[in-house]
Amino acid sequence: MIPFGDPSASYQAHKSEIDQAIKRVLDSGWYVLGTEVDAFEEEFASFHGKNFHAVGVANGTDAIALCLRGLGLETGDEVITTSHTAVATVAGIEQAGCTPVFADIDPNTRCIAPDSIKEILGGNTRAIMPVHIYGQPAETGRILEIAQAYNLAVVEDCSQAHGAEINGQKVGTFADISAYSCYPTKNLGGTGDGGVILCRSKEFAEKIKSLRQYGWNEARESIIPGFNSRLDELQAAILRVKLHHLANDNAKRRAIALRYNQAFQDLPITLPALNENELHAMHLYVIEHDRRNELMEHLRSHQIGASLHYPLAVHQHAAYAKRIRGGENLPVTDRFYQRNLTLPMFPELSAEKVDKIISAVTNFLY
Repeated sequence: MIPFGDPSASYQAHKSEIDQAIKRVLDSGWYVLGTEVDAFEEEFASFHGKNFHAVGVANGTDAIALCLRGLGLETGDEVITTSHTAVATVAGIEQAGCTPVFADIDPNTRCIAPDSIKEILGGNTRAIMPVHIYGQPAETGRILEIAQAYNLAVVEDCSQAHGAEINGQKVGTFADISAYSCYPTKNLGGTGDGGVILCRSKEFAEKIKSLRQYGWNEARESIIPGFNSRLDELQAAILRVKLHHLANDNAKRRAIALRYNQAFQDLPITLPALNENELHAMHLYVIEHDRRNELMEHLRSHQIGASLHYPLAVHQHAAYAKRIRGGENLPVTDRFYQRNLTLPMFPELSAEKVDKIISAVTNFLY
């Protein structure tokens, strides 16, 4: 079976460097919040440009919650986001004590639609959280304009978009703060859980560093209520290796996506948007088709691991159904979830396997 993603292939591709990094940590005798985390934070911040600061945390969900807590949002404060995302986005908002609100998506980008944000604004709205889904940049410029007009904070959820760009500027650097997951399947993924927060303000970064460890100050006195959300040294060391290869690995993803797009351009399916002014991180390659389930079964019968990302929008899950404002009016999102299908996508996917996938899709649709 050709998997839709393969974290083990990423390890094998960089095995020597990762093994050396792991040995370096084990030999050091320091395993949590040490020099590897410090170095990763510096390198991740520099990857995004000058004058940024990064804070490593335990996972992407915590990264979202810590961003909101760091902003001082309180119980009942509403954060507008999209239901077309991993449940983690909404879980992080609620973990911070805030209330998620759903706006619809744009059918082209599949990211949150700015016009839908304006329609769902309310008296308790305090922030907007766009998700750069599948590595596709959201319409960040328009979102920031809305935020400025209504005095709202913006937190970018970049968990699927490490290295994506708009006009040469990396996502995560448009808002003052952004959250990333470094789960093994991500473009920048470790071998376990991990996350990182990118900040424009050094003072905000220091606040997050306190919040991630019980609200401690340098004397280990808890001066504010905090979390236990620490990035361990092993994951930081591995992420340092992966960060070094991220741009090249993303380029390999885009090359595969271009092959798919060229092969499928005349078929009756909707393809990912590859806009000229954007650098798509291509975390996932997701198509749309009215006979999605039949196509998925056809591909699986040919040992191709087509999958659903995600099988349900967040507002369709039992835990969230009918209790989140906006969830009752998401026509574009609802239609997308009847048609979406994920094809295999990872940097190590061979040309021969790409050919097999293209052939199987083409044979079904012709």
